[in-house]
Amino acid sequence: MQPTHTSPDRGRAALGPALSLVHTGAAPTRSVLTGALGVTRATAGAITGELQALRLITVDARPAGGTRGRPSHRLAVDPSGPVVLAAQIHADGFSIALATLGGVLDGPEDFPLPDPATPEHVLRAVVAEAARRIAADPRRCVGLGLAVPTPVALPERIAVAAMYLDWPSGTPVGELLEQESAAAGLHLPVDVANDANLAALAEHRHGAGRGAKHLLYVTSGHAGVGGALVVDGRLHTGSAGLALEVGQVTVDPDGRRCPCGNRGCLDVEADPPALLAAAGREPDPARPLLDQACEVLAEAAAGRTRARAAVEHVTDRLGLGIAAVINILNPDRVVLGAFHSSLLAAAPDRLTRVVAERSYWGRSGRVPIAAAELDRSELAGAAELAWTPVLADPLTALTSP
Repeated sequence: MQPTHTSPDRGRAALGPALSLVHTGAAPTRSVLTGALGVTRATAGAITGELQALRLITVDARPAGGTRGRPSHRLAVDPSGPVVLAAQIHADGFSIALATLGGVLDGPEDFPLPDPATPEHVLRAVVAEAARRIAADPRRCVGLGLAVPTPVALPERIAVAAMYLDWPSGTPVGELLEQESAAAGLHLPVDVANDANLAALAEHRHGAGRGAKHLLYVTSGHAGVGGALVVDGRLHTGSAGLALEVGQVTVDPDGRRCPCGNRGCLDVEADPPALLAAAGREPDPARPLLDQACEVLAEAAAGRTRARAAVEHVTDRLGLGIAAVINILNPDRVVLGAFHSSLLAAAPDRLTRVVAERSYWGRSGRVPIAAAELDRSELAGAAELAWTPVLADPLTALTSP
């Protein structure tokens, strides 16, 4: 079925915004979409018809009850339409998943890092598993997005300091990803970005950050601490993509040595290895660090004294770091990634109290602190990255050779 082009230029320009509204769940019906776009009902019908022809959305043939009793056609993501491949590299492995519009990950898979874990070997392994997964699925794949645990300088897409991957500073990760993808026969757009930035974007669109005007996201997965800021729906990346490196905020001048060369950075005072150290445990290199940290959290919940003290120690350090960032940014919501969400659950009153005591804005009016809602925010964010060209201009992205 060929797309039925909308005659007004305004209709063509509205395809991307309309798809974004359906993608984030902000337009469940055509009447809501019409009001959000500020177009006529006829134009809205043409826009949804075009997106339907591109197999991006479905439109119910029979209108459902709408506002003030007026029936309206329901809109949804087409489950048989295009997908993207989301990939994430972390300190002790990598993950991949196919993703539909709407922020849905389809069967995430986890793999160990290859040996040696050089940039070339790791990216080759990621692309190989991505190619296998894409080939096994009948749906059209229209992009590949990769989340990496390192600042990524833009527009060059260079890994500035991949400390937890032991990659050389200045690794051209974007260029290498394109080369490996081309070598594997994946002829589709690819992109790479910092994992915390992408997780923040996913949480803002589909999770605990929905509706926030200034969302601060703080996270730790396996090692290190990352952060990001979403302002009015857009990532604040700074002049070169390197903004919001909250992990380098000092929370204990006499604390643990950080790979950056300083002491007491949030990066090493509020991550899973920090919790293990506070609990007197040596990390087991054969097991995921996050799993080991969760064992300490379970012991704390069971009343084990040393584990409880370790949780409180790391929670205090996390609170100091969040308070320092709040003083600078004045967000209206803070969302915490997986490990920090567990700390919040283990010591909710302690974390909010530390933030309020050390933050000017916290004392003036408490900033809500919420746990991330998505199971795999970084991986979901990688999917958001891959969907970017389609959300910007669906017709060009899906019909250009």
